[in-house]
Amino acid sequence: MAQTMSGGTDHSVPPIQSRSPERPWPLNVYQTAVGKKWVMAVTGIGLLGFVVVHMIGNLHIYEGPVQIHEYAEALRDLGGHLVPRTLLLWVLRIGLIVMFGGHIHAAWSLSRLNQKANQRYASPRDYIAANFASRTMRWTGPIVLLYILFHLADLTWGTWLGDDYVRGDVYHNVAESMSSLPVALIYIVANVALAVHIFHGAWSMFQTLGINNPRYNAARRHFATGLAGLILIGNLSFPIAVQTGLINEDNRSVPVGDFEHAEEAN
Repeated sequence: MAQTMSGGTDHSVPPIQSRSPERPWPLNVYQTAVGKKWVMAVTGIGLLGFVVVHMIGNLHIYEGPVQIHEYAEALRDLGGHLVPRTLLLWVLRIGLIVMFGGHIHAAWSLSRLNQKANQRYASPRDYIAANFASRTMRWTGPIVLLYILFHLADLTWGTWLGDDYVRGDVYHNVAESMSSLPVALIYIVANVALAVHIFHGAWSMFQTLGINNPRYNAARRHFATGLAGLILIGNLSFPIAVQTGLINEDNRSVPVGDFEHAEEAN
């Protein structure tokens, strides 16, 4: 508190906040709100690309157990005989982990900056963008993070399936896991949250990257809606297909492959 001439306390003067020491370039850019928003946008683009490619790849399950197994094997064999098996796949996985970490830290640190600044928006919010999605980002983000951990434990590590888990047999594991109604509902709820998160992220990344002209806002909204809707429909189709019996274990043979030593592609 600042002291007045009479010795009293002046409650109108805010306390002086200490600033963190400036880091060398380019780390000092990340200390600013603009730098953090750029990290969120760039990592968000990379993560969006992964979500789209992952969903499209998983659509091979509708072709049958052999085709989805061949797709999983193709991921493990990226690079052919030029590099050791699964090396490039692990490089991609590590890159995804780095992007996830950067995205989450940028979101968390931006929230901290906003709390410290304790400022309201200088002008009314654009309610075209500040819709239900933007008001729920603080909830959809943690839901998506928990969903990713659940998804890995479910279909990559086989934690929940136990003895029913067959390492490398994507078709079998998906059919076994999502045949449980509670598990199917978890996937449905989580993918709705993911779609809401993607909608707002796809919208706001253009503004962060400087593409924020009223002439393009309609196109931005259509793009965000279309991308989120496409991913939502594709991902929701898997638990629904299992629950309706379109994907099941009846009258099928396990595809040829060494599942004991294969790595799960999901």
